[in-house]
Amino acid sequence: MKYVVVSGGVLSGLGKGVTASSIGVLLKSSGLKITSVKIDPYLNSDAGTMSPFEHGEVFVLDDGGEVDLDLGNYERFLDINLGKNNNLTTGKIYSKVIESERRGDYLGKTVQVIPHITDAIQDWIEDVAHVPADGSGDVPDACIIELGGTVGDIESAPYIEALRQFQFRVGRENISFVHVSLVPVMGPVGEQKTKPTQHSVKELRGLGITPDILVCRSTSPMTEETKEKLAAFCHVSPDAVMSTHDVPNIYHVPLMLESQGLCKILNVNCNNTNLLSEWKKMALNLDTLTEEVNIAMVGKYTDLSDAYLSVIKSLQHAAMAVNRKLNIDWIEASHLEDSWKSQSSDEFDTAWDLLRNANGVLVPGGFGDRGIEGKILAAEYARTSKTPYLGICLGLQVATIEFCRNVLNLTGANSTEFEDNPPYPAVIFMPEISKTHLGGTMRLGSRPTLWQVDECKIKSLYGDGESVDERHRHRYEVNPDIIKDIEAAGLVFVGKDETGQRCEIFELKDHPWFIGVQFHPEFKSRPGKPSPPFLGLLQASSENAS
Repeated sequence: MKYVVVSGGVLSGLGKGVTASSIGVLLKSSGLKITSVKIDPYLNSDAGTMSPFEHGEVFVLDDGGEVDLDLGNYERFLDINLGKNNNLTTGKIYSKVIESERRGDYLGKTVQVIPHITDAIQDWIEDVAHVPADGSGDVPDACIIELGGTVGDIESAPYIEALRQFQFRVGRENISFVHVSLVPVMGPVGEQKTKPTQHSVKELRGLGITPDILVCRSTSPMTEETKEKLAAFCHVSPDAVMSTHDVPNIYHVPLMLESQGLCKILNVNCNNTNLLSEWKKMALNLDTLTEEVNIAMVGKYTDLSDAYLSVIKSLQHAAMAVNRKLNIDWIEASHLEDSWKSQSSDEFDTAWDLLRNANGVLVPGGFGDRGIEGKILAAEYARTSKTPYLGICLGLQVATIEFCRNVLNLTGANSTEFEDNPPYPAVIFMPEISKTHLGGTMRLGSRPTLWQVDECKIKSLYGDGESVDERHRHRYEVNPDIIKDIEAAGLVFVGKDETGQRCEIFELKDHPWFIGVQFHPEFKSRPGKPSPPFLGLLQASSENAS
């Protein structure tokens, strides 16, 4: 087993996840089977209870794990399926060690960070690294380990120490350390500054880890002079100083690293498969797209695009498949509401202009009642104007509420999430879900959806088969008592769960594309393999744009 450890310095958000994923692409292109581990030093057991504003989206895995969004990068780039144990948090490690202590596994010893926590970290990494991830059942050949946060963070210290020890456990020849840092440009002269990276590497070396490769983020390519200086002060070869400057799209990053000799440094032949040539074709094709398609994204976390990262990537995958340049028009849902007009008529008018000029409308998942009426208005507009619509999770629920109010004339129809006793509960709390605990208590992970009809638009995109497996993350569902009335009016639930009670997919008759899904198809979309609901939306929206 070979290991590549990716750490970060200076500041967070430099792109460690994309770097780790890109290195994985290069190793995979050499014919190796790859898996990955993301280390998050926070005390939460998982990302499930964390606000999208603070931490970006919560990525959901097949086994129901609620994890960091970087695992989404790994799955998309490497086309693998990871499990919840591929995301290691301080909460998980301490829970495991304390549970062992309570069982008496340590035979009366004083339980300490070193060796017990650091040993548990190493054991966890080694165990997970040997779990097949690509569906073949074969043990991976290499594992990419990303350490979240930045070197010097107090909560990262046990992990740095564990990885320092780990190099001797697995053999120094079997592990490579990659450090991602920042090379800023200061002043009118535009000089590239190396001091932040020097300090970061000094800190890392002081903790016992010497990086083999430096990946330096910058706005423009690093000069040879800058590379030489970093090599001299950071104890690495000049060939091992990589420039990862700004590029038109992230699919260029593996190509950029390969062109600078990373494959040679890792001692692999990246041309053993045609993966890299296909990757290059995809990256260049994305740069050349000119015909545009505008998708209105109506949500409540629109100030932070990372909150919808997988949705954005899924739209991009689908747009690439229909050869369109994607434009996302971000609409804060509350700005569509009449109550907002009195607060800011300009924002109200802008939001409605964006919605009316869009070729397609997407309402993604979410929680809480802020902006709900705006989302309902967006669904109503898409239904009545015959604008292509895709509702995901909450997007399905708001479209159902809108249909009940305006087609079935059930005035006051609502979800029990937003109103305790609505006159007509169109969406209700799922009976088996806990009301006292938030973490890990939703309907989570991959579940089957069985087709209820022989022919419909969405089924034709999924292809043959009696069912589809998609990942879920929700607490509320469409009220089974009103399904008959809804379907009689033309909104047909073409996919249901194995009990035949739970509504998974609806499709509106006599509409170009009005689809709602209770699951989250964005989590299984891949470059070159777009998710069917997104592909259908982009196909219909492209026709609408013509």
